[in-house]
Amino acid sequence: MKIVFLLHNAYAIGGTVRTTLNLAAAFAGRGGHEVEIVSMSRHREVPRFTVDPEVTLVPLVDTRIGSTDTQHEAYGQPAQDFPAAEKRHKQYTRLHDLRVREYLEHCDADVVIGTRPGINVYLAMYGPRTALRIGQEHLRHDAHSKKLRAVLARHYRSLDAVVTMTAADAEVYRARMTLPGVQVLSVPNIVPEAPCPPSDGSAKIIASAGRLAPGKRFDLLLEAFAAVSAQAPDWQLRIYGGGPEEAKLRDLIAGLGLTGRAHLMGAHSPIEPEFAQASIVVSASDAESFGMTLVEAMRCGVPVVSTDAPLGPAEIITDGVDGRLVPVGDARALAEAVVDLITDEPLRHTMARAAFASAHRYDPDPIVARYELLFSELRETRRLRSWQRLRYRAANWARRKVRSTRGPARTSPKAARGARSDPRTT
Repeated sequence: MKIVFLLHNAYAIGGTVRTTLNLAAAFAGRGGHEVEIVSMSRHREVPRFTVDPEVTLVPLVDTRIGSTDTQHEAYGQPAQDFPAAEKRHKQYTRLHDLRVREYLEHCDADVVIGTRPGINVYLAMYGPRTALRIGQEHLRHDAHSKKLRAVLARHYRSLDAVVTMTAADAEVYRARMTLPGVQVLSVPNIVPEAPCPPSDGSAKIIASAGRLAPGKRFDLLLEAFAAVSAQAPDWQLRIYGGGPEEAKLRDLIAGLGLTGRAHLMGAHSPIEPEFAQASIVVSASDAESFGMTLVEAMRCGVPVVSTDAPLGPAEIITDGVDGRLVPVGDARALAEAVVDLITDEPLRHTMARAAFASAHRYDPDPIVARYELLFSELRETRRLRSWQRLRYRAANWARRKVRSTRGPARTSPKAARGARSDPRTT
């Protein structure tokens, strides 16, 4: 079976890049699958992450300075097919539209998987009808603007399936987006075993990782750590990642008197060796579509304290067993949960062992098996789902026809009297 992934930029660092490479490698490793990753853009010579040698990488548009593609007339024009409401729209050009269309029209894959909303629109528009077309959603439904959701609702009806990262988000899609004949389900990300020994839980280090952006709430984490530090001054906080909030967070560290105890460590890849040096990992996010770093920490035998953010953490962490969940935006609750694990060493080690065991849910084999089952179900139900689409379109057409034959809405006597007394109507 030939499986193709459509990825925004395989040469960059990001959660979707990492999870796509993991899944592609797992498909290739099971034998019998030919796997290709098509990168919409290429901004550097080699990818940041290691690409499995059994996986073929195909870049479509070379955005490096001086490349032939940057001299192309269409490169200087904005994208027309990639939805304008998508956050990445400015990074797409008319040349991307043309290259993607050309690739998909000649694609001989059995399965094509898109990995972000705008790319899923490309897939719906130009994906080969002989292939199964699957749109992955690595963001939450509610993270998209109303305008983008309207575009997606129209195009996602042409897909065979929409796969979310959490069961809760799949339920939201089923409730709020009418997609006749489209199977909507959740399959979590693969999180491979850590490339290092697990933590022994003895280091007085708390770690956190993610993009230094407002939604990750590292400001809340620092506020909570200030309270933790007052009770456990020999513990340190290490925050891994880069982003627009870096300067603000440095000022906050100084303002809270945490200099020398809270550290911005910069981006690290892989992150697991850094987590393995810690005894507790904390996430203070307002929202998480999945929570990749939570599982990566658990893979390292480290218990996680996380806000109960929609939608991922509660599906990853069993509160009180392999980690702790606290209310979103509650610095005090976050601090108290961390202090509990610091002061109760037996509890911390028990949770660490449970976290390590629980993380096996994200092994490659069970995740790939779920996708292979999905492929089989979609092939078997293709004719039925086509009939469901036709019925929906026919019913929709009939409703529009009825509305068009009713004529203009009738005006009530009261409204008519008001109109006659209004001088603007004379």
